[in-house]
Amino acid sequence: MNNPNENTRLDYHGKRRLSIGRKIYYFLGKPILLATIYILIATCKIRVVDRNNSIEKLVKNTGVFAPCFWHQDLLITLLIVSRWLKKGFKGGFIISPSVDGEVPAQIAKSWGAEIIRGSAVRTGASAMRDIHHFLKRGISIVTAADGPLGPKFQFKMGVVLMAKLGDAPIIPITCSCSKAWYLNRWDHFMIPKPFTKIVVMIGGPYDIPKTSNMSELEEHRNNIELILNEQKSSSEKLL
Repeated sequence: MNNPNENTRLDYHGKRRLSIGRKIYYFLGKPILLATIYILIATCKIRVVDRNNSIEKLVKNTGVFAPCFWHQDLLITLLIVSRWLKKGFKGGFIISPSVDGEVPAQIAKSWGAEIIRGSAVRTGASAMRDIHHFLKRGISIVTAADGPLGPKFQFKMGVVLMAKLGDAPIIPITCSCSKAWYLNRWDHFMIPKPFTKIVVMIGGPYDIPKTSNMSELEEHRNNIELILNEQKSSSEKLL
C-alpha cells in the first residue's frame, strides 16, 4: 500500500483492472467531462446558504472537520468544495478503489485535494487507518454519508466513527435544484439542468464526543441523519 502522505492512491480492490485502453479513454474523456460540467454549472444560478459561517471555518482551517453530503448531491457538492480548495481549504476525499473511481480521483487531485482510495464495503479497515493519518495532518475528510451503495439518505455509522476518532465535527451539506435530471440508480444521482436554480445549504458543526459509547453513537448517527434530511427539505423550499 502507498504512503498515506501521498495525495493519490492507485491500489484497486475491484475485479477490473485499469487497462491501457481504459487509461486512454479516461485521459481523453476527463477534459471533455470537466468542460461539460463547468459549462453546465456556469448557466445555473447558485445560492449558498451558510448561516453558521461554516465555510469560513473550513477555508481558514480552524480545525479538522468532516463535511458530509448525500450521494445524490455529489456533483454539485464537489464543485462547491473545489472552490473552497482554491481558497486554502485542506480537504480530502474518499473515492472508490475500483477503476470507476479513477476519473473522480484524478479530477479531485487536480483541484489540490488529498485522496483516499477505499470504501466502507471493500477496504473499511485500511481506509479508516488512512483517514486517521489525514485527520492528524489537519486534512478534513469530505464524504458521502450514504455511499457508496446506500441505502439512499441513510447516514452510515462509519462516518460517525470517523468523526469521533478524528475529533472532527460533522458539517452537513445539502443541494437542491429547481430542475434536474435524476439517474435511474440507487442514489437517484442529481444532474442540474441548464439555467436552473441551485440552493446549497451548509449546516453548523455537529460534534461527536470522544467518550460516546455505541448506544450514544447510534443516537448521534440518527440525529445527523435527521439534520441532513431536514436541511435537504429546507433547501428545496428556498428554490
